Amino acid sequence: MSLFGDGLDAAVQKSFTRPAPKSAPAQMRYLVKQLKGTKPVAQMLRISQRTVERYVKDQIRKPRPQLAARLEREVKKRWQPQIRARARQQAATTGGIVIDTRARIGYTAPVGTTDDARIRHLTVALPPQYAARLFDAQQAGAPDRQLQQIAAEGLKEVYFQDSGRRAGSLEEVRFTDIEHVEFDL
Repeated sequence: MSLFGDGLDAAVQKSFTRPAPKSAPAQMRYLVKQLKGTKPVAQMLRISQRTVERYVKDQIRKPRPQLAARLEREVKKRWQPQIRARARQQAATTGGIVIDTRARIGYTAPVGTTDDARIRHLTVALPPQYAARLFDAQQAGAPDRQLQQIAAEGLKEVYFQDSGRRAGSLEEVRFTDIEHVEFDL
């Protein structure tokens, strides 16, 4: 997926009330139950229907690394949808979202002044409207670049302009060379 998209998913997954199934057979049974059959699971994971049936019956326990990664990703994508929706809703309406990033961040100010990009480690609480924009864009399938832009706009408002209290206006805040990004609800 993407750095920002994966970070948003990880933040939401922290709100899960129960752990997702760990073993391959348990994960396979969960997917079969969710998709209502072995055939759709087989098509989604790009394996044979018979292989899915063998996992369900505990005849196979250890998948290949590529299959294990796809299996875990698909289970986590579907695990506790109501908890996931509630966490996103709370962040988008009342709680906001915290971004912790280490990246080369710079900005452009009016009248030709500029702050050259430099490595910054920022932990900033973004207001709920930015959480809503991030989650809406992610749901719409936005690319990582668009999620970065939304986060940069939030950092511009909250950190660089101190929620409008700092004099002067910035034209643009930009991320480059992102080393780390993590979100928390």
